[in-house]
Amino acid sequence: MLESVSIRASGDSHMRRLAILALILCLLPVPAEQPAAGAERADFVRVFDEAWRLTRDRFYDKTMAGLDWSKIGDRYRPQAEAADSAADLSAVINRMLAELGASHTGHYTATDPAYYQLADIFSHSLRDDLKRHFPNGEVAYPGIGIFTRDIAGQTFVSGVLHDLPAAKAGLLVGDEILAVDGQPFQPVASFADKTGQSVTLRIRRKALGSLRDIVVTPVRIEPNEAFRRAMQASVRLIEVGNAKVGYVRIWSYAGEQYQNLLEREIGMGRLRDADALIWDLRDGWGGAQPGYFDIFNGRSPTMTVTGRNGDVSVVNAKWRKPAVMLIDGGTRSGKEVLAHGFKTYGYGDLVGTRTAGALLAGRAFLLADGSLLLLAVSDVSVDGERLEGVGVTPTVEVPFDLPYAAGGDPQLDRAVELLMRKLGD
Repeated sequence: MLESVSIRASGDSHMRRLAILALILCLLPVPAEQPAAGAERADFVRVFDEAWRLTRDRFYDKTMAGLDWSKIGDRYRPQAEAADSAADLSAVINRMLAELGASHTGHYTATDPAYYQLADIFSHSLRDDLKRHFPNGEVAYPGIGIFTRDIAGQTFVSGVLHDLPAAKAGLLVGDEILAVDGQPFQPVASFADKTGQSVTLRIRRKALGSLRDIVVTPVRIEPNEAFRRAMQASVRLIEVGNAKVGYVRIWSYAGEQYQNLLEREIGMGRLRDADALIWDLRDGWGGAQPGYFDIFNGRSPTMTVTGRNGDVSVVNAKWRKPAVMLIDGGTRSGKEVLAHGFKTYGYGDLVGTRTAGALLAGRAFLLADGSLLLLAVSDVSVDGERLEGVGVTPTVEVPFDLPYAAGGDPQLDRAVELLMRKLGD
């Protein structure tokens, strides 16, 4: 889960309100290549000490996981002093934080899309600090709308955000990225100063060859809005025989706008006419609240309001038909609360693989150099059960082999199959 505040934020009530937000995913920063001068090395030590102190003072476990945190700092500080770049420093901080063995605990730099995504998720509480690093405090970065995963030294596309440049250009999940304009791929730097221009990605789509070039035009990505657009663009009806299976992928649940969009689609949008629903919570970010399950509470009424001009709105939209949830190792934090509830209370099958087991309440801090520290500040249990380090197992296990998947999705295929059986009963 994710609690959203800046270093300067204060107030217990504010913290309690924001603690319900949930997150997932701890990605290590992508290396930058600029060497550090002597003055920068001194700054590196100050940033390291700032991260060490914040962790000591704010980490949810007062025992620091049984570690002597002073000795931990003494062990890693010389490595910070020897860092040759901001990326080296970040790697040192992340190795130190990894000693705690906790989710929602990591250090991020501006070379990593996750830095911008977290900054935007926490933008309300970080707004004063963000103004020093982003024009008007608005968070954005150059990109094409993908998630990537490094496997054995190779970079594969693990997610393609609907309605963003990569999807429009035909990039597929499972594609291996070999180069961008002839240079090694970097998630942010490869697209810096190239928004609105054509960029060529060299990819491999099959393990034994099939090299090809894909031309894509990077854009300025505002993370929260991009996740909302991608969610809306994902909504579709999968027609099988006479049945219509609705599908929606929620890339981020860190904000009420995503649940509001789901309710609109169910109440009066494309999902309204579906016979069954696939609720895809794989990968991305958490932030979901337990109350989102009310959408499945068929024992409360739905109200339709029609204005004089004919505008129609639906209040308290409900889903009262069969449903399946898709989960995997990228289903984290608040999404795991939903997965637990979906399984425990019998809403339907969970299809995929075990969730991440990353369920602590986190807070974001901007450090002196503008880098971001995500820190677990509270423990979390769901119905008395602690999911941290455990996760939620699917009711129907379906592995997904990412490399060279060529856009195939066996987990989605199985979900459709299960729902068709259900509709046939």
